[in-house]
Amino acid sequence: MANAIDVNATPFEVLAEYERRSLAHAAGAPEQIEAGLWRGIGFRIGDRYFVSSIAEVNEILTLPQLTVVPGARSWLLGIANVRGNLVPVIDLRDFVGGGRSATSETTRVLVVRQHGGNAGLLIDEVLGQRSFSEEQLAATVGEVDEKYDRFVGENVQLGEVLWGLFSMAELVRSAEFQQAAA
Repeated sequence: MANAIDVNATPFEVLAEYERRSLAHAAGAPEQIEAGLWRGIGFRIGDRYFVSSIAEVNEILTLPQLTVVPGARSWLLGIANVRGNLVPVIDLRDFVGGGRSATSETTRVLVVRQHGGNAGLLIDEVLGQRSFSEEQLAATVGEVDEKYDRFVGENVQLGEVLWGLFSMAELVRSAEFQQAAA
C-alpha cells in the first residue's frame, strides 16, 4: 500500500505528508494558473474602460463624506477622513478634461499612493480584477485620445472591450496633479 502513512511517523511528518499530498492533487495553485499573466483592477470612466496594475491600487472605497477645500481646482472634490488619514479625492474624469462625473450607486474611489500620502480617484465604476496574457500585451495598440495619452500608453483588446492600461504612477507624478490650487 504505497499511499499509507508510516505508523511510526511523528505528528509533524504526518502533517508534512498530508500537505505534500494535497498540493500534488490541487486543481492548480494560483501561482501556476497565473504565471505569465499581468493583473490589474478594471474601472470605467464614462464610456472608456481602463485597468491599472493591481500593485498601484491600494484600496477601493464607496464615496466617503468630503470636506470642500476652498481655492482648489474643480477636479479636487475635497478631503476625506479615511481611518484617521486625510485623503484628497480627485474627480478623475474632470482632471483629464472629460467634464464633471455624476455620482451613482456604482461610483467608487480608488485609493492610490503618492508622495507624501494617498490620493483618492473618483471613477464611475469598478469592474473587478482583469488579467492579460503576454500574447495580449504584445498585441497592444497606442492611445488615440489625447486627454488620456499622458497616462495610457497602450490599450489591450479583451473580447469586445478595449482596455487602456492606466498608469497611476504617471498620474500622481504629473505636475498638474500635484498643483491642486486654483
